[in-house]
Amino acid sequence: MQLPDMRKTQLLAALLVLVLNINAQVKRAPSYPLITHNTYFSVWSPTDKLNESTTRHWTGADQSLRGYLKVDNKVYSFMGIPSRQYRTILAAGDEKSYSVNYTETDPGASWMESGKGAAGWKAGLAPFGNEGPFKTKWTSENIWINRDFNYTGKTSSPVYLKLRHDDNVEVYLNGKEVYRAQNWTHKYLYIPIAGKAELKNGKNQLSIHVANTAGGQFIDAGIVEELPTGESMMETAVQDDVTVYATQTVYGFTCGPVKLQLKFTSPLLMDDIELLARPVSYITATVSSTDGKTHSAQVLLSTSSDLAVNEPTQEVRTKTQKLGNVNFLSAGTVAQPVLQKKGDDLRIDWGYLYVGTASANKQYISKPGASLFQSAVSTAPVTGKSLSLNTLLDFKNLGATARSSFIMLGYDELNTIQYFGTNLRPWWNRDGKKTLPAEMVKASAQYDGLLEKCTAFDKKMYADAEKSGGSEYADLCVLAYRQSIAAHTLARSPKGEILFMSKENFSNGSINTVDITYPSAPMYLLYNAELLKGMMNGIFEYSESGRWKKSFAAHDLGTYPLANGQTYGEDMPVEESGNMIILAGAITKTDGNAEYAKKHWATMTTWVDYLVNDGFDPANQLCTDDFAGHLARNANLSVKAIVGIASYAMMAEKLGKADIAAKYKKISQDYAAKWATMADDGDHFALTFSDKNTWSQKYNLVWDKLLGLGTFPTAVYDKEIKYYLTKQNEYGLPLDSRKDYTKSDWILWTATLASNPADFKAFISPIHKFATTTPSRVPISDWHETKTGTMVGFQARSVVGGYFIKMLDDKWATGR
Repeated sequence: MQLPDMRKTQLLAALLVLVLNINAQVKRAPSYPLITHNTYFSVWSPTDKLNESTTRHWTGADQSLRGYLKVDNKVYSFMGIPSRQYRTILAAGDEKSYSVNYTETDPGASWMESGKGAAGWKAGLAPFGNEGPFKTKWTSENIWINRDFNYTGKTSSPVYLKLRHDDNVEVYLNGKEVYRAQNWTHKYLYIPIAGKAELKNGKNQLSIHVANTAGGQFIDAGIVEELPTGESMMETAVQDDVTVYATQTVYGFTCGPVKLQLKFTSPLLMDDIELLARPVSYITATVSSTDGKTHSAQVLLSTSSDLAVNEPTQEVRTKTQKLGNVNFLSAGTVAQPVLQKKGDDLRIDWGYLYVGTASANKQYISKPGASLFQSAVSTAPVTGKSLSLNTLLDFKNLGATARSSFIMLGYDELNTIQYFGTNLRPWWNRDGKKTLPAEMVKASAQYDGLLEKCTAFDKKMYADAEKSGGSEYADLCVLAYRQSIAAHTLARSPKGEILFMSKENFSNGSINTVDITYPSAPMYLLYNAELLKGMMNGIFEYSESGRWKKSFAAHDLGTYPLANGQTYGEDMPVEESGNMIILAGAITKTDGNAEYAKKHWATMTTWVDYLVNDGFDPANQLCTDDFAGHLARNANLSVKAIVGIASYAMMAEKLGKADIAAKYKKISQDYAAKWATMADDGDHFALTFSDKNTWSQKYNLVWDKLLGLGTFPTAVYDKEIKYYLTKQNEYGLPLDSRKDYTKSDWILWTATLASNPADFKAFISPIHKFATTTPSRVPISDWHETKTGTMVGFQARSVVGGYFIKMLDDKWATGR
């Protein structure tokens, strides 16, 4: 959007650049946040240079944002690389079902040879499987498939086998092996065929054998050819720098005689929930001539319709419209399967993506392979796959004075989650009376003010974090901020309560998991506790409605985006009950009253009594670190129960329930004294009450410190910290003595137990080294190896909100 008052804009751009540079922040990230709003609308760049990779959804699927600067007659590419585009030769099941011959009985050695295997085989529709989008159910251990097809023509482009399989697979084309794997994948792989087999003019045969080894089973395959990109004559812009701030990511480029600054702003300011909920980001281009000459400069920003699909094979339809002084392009799937998919590795394929810009700027839709800078454009709707929504920002007669323009990206989910059977709209349109184009017109008018607010927040947040824990700690908080928020969605419950629902990204896809809420909480307690209440309200509702009937808290509310009841296969009774009570205590401290606790007092009383009876010496069960397996007599889990009981006592005292407060405070103190004896292992405390010569991070102690409960003596903290400092590896403190891997959120909690800045920083430096050097180029993983600096699993999760715990501790300790 061309800004209305150019003098004001140029001055603002210069001031913002100056302010940002004064407070230089993160220069290298595992992955760079570009568009960050919720778990579906979340686009990142996985390389240090913006033009060295395709931009991606946090799951790793391509969601292409492209950028080009045309200076006079030379074109420079500064953002993204071409996504691979394919033409179908033989359709897989994600495009259409197809008929094959198959058998589940071993057909012998030559089954894959052309013309073999017809006798005694059955005909059926593919894909085959017992889960996922199968057409024919397959439950046996093995299946052999022959698929005949005709091919006419010749291609000079690379040809690929398109394959999704579960489990072990071998694939042949015309009797020659093209692929073999002893594993499974729930995504389609594109495997080069060249040099292994050839397509023939006329009849061909694709043959597949799959062996199921455990769990789910599925098979689907096709053949495609790669389309040319048409970008061979283009120059690559030189990236000069990149800096990540809490709400903004800023790149600098040299494009021949022109300098370009590209700024991504997602205005996630938590003191304004209406703004936080509005799914609109800005991309600002600022250009200037550096050679003393005047140039014709055009910035082309291209957004792929793949931001609106789960798979690039899904067909989309586009639309153009104008509202006020803003032009829009929009795209959404033809099918619009609203809330029809649930799970972890998924993208949204309903609702509509919008790109907005000033009415003076040109917009147009293009298909794969079309020319970039188009002079004649049509406003007619386009239907197709992987379409480009293009906006052209024209800077005629560009001189040394910097000039800026911006576009907006927004996403209307229509419905964001299902909550106990009711489809809920996103918070910004909770009453169903708003449209996203109208909200984007408003966002356009607010551009100047919002960028100033974002820059001020970025600067203050970094300064506050640096004051709390040093520059390396501040860097970690910057990396965590947008990631944590964007792993949630915001909605209103049928009762009118706020719901801030997390997704367990690359854990298991659960929605509103309590042991995701628990580590995420510090950032929200620091900036807006209403959001933490939004993370807890659904769990309370689950129990208080009678849907959840057990005497302890549930683990989750379902599988994202369907919050209809727990789907995780095993309870975590001590873990989740302790989490909910401790966080209610933290809200009580933040609010300065116990009104939230009072609302849910009966439920928490049931849970605290469970902790009293079963929490001190926990039976064999899972805790939040479930990846480490079951553990009986878990000393850290016992700490959680004890601190949970003490938190309940503190809230009872706030509510004027003196007798109850005294009773539970004494229980917690007695348990803490007993714990110190049973867990004692000389110079530290053990992993379990039964296993000496072991150790673990007792990160749950941090709430005893932060809430001022005084349940455990500070000597317990000091003893553990001194021991932990002897156990660190290059990339951090292991979670416990069983493995070398760690959880970085827990390290930040453990570090906050330190009694001096030097010890705190000693824990932070290895985590900072991991974050800024890891080869795992994904939104920061909270589960990594401490000796290699590589992720083990998990990415883009909200739990990094826990990095803010030192800032929260300082705020509560000083009252500022």
